[in-house]
Amino acid sequence: MSHKHEHLIQSIFRDPISANIHWREAESLLHHLGAEIEPLSGARLRVKLNGYEDVLHRPHQGATLDRSAVKNLREYLARARVTPSLVEAEKPRAKNA
Repeated sequence: MSHKHEHLIQSIFRDPISANIHWREAESLLHHLGAEIEPLSGARLRVKLNGYEDVLHRPHQGATLDRSAVKNLREYLARARVTPSLVEAEKPRAKNA
């Protein structure tokens, strides 16, 4: 996983909840993780990742997610087993030469 995506996951799970996460970056992360994203009516998207499905909303005004949208994304990623600690645990360990 790229450093950019790792940093974004940490930002999503950081407290207090950030209001400075761009939808474009969140959508890129979901695609990178292998999520299936299906547009629904309006700003709604059906997202399927690691066997979990939910409906997320693109921002209506501007390009950044508000705090409630970040909270929803955080809860969805946690259910889909994508958290900072799990991402860190999956990193390959450097071998000592």
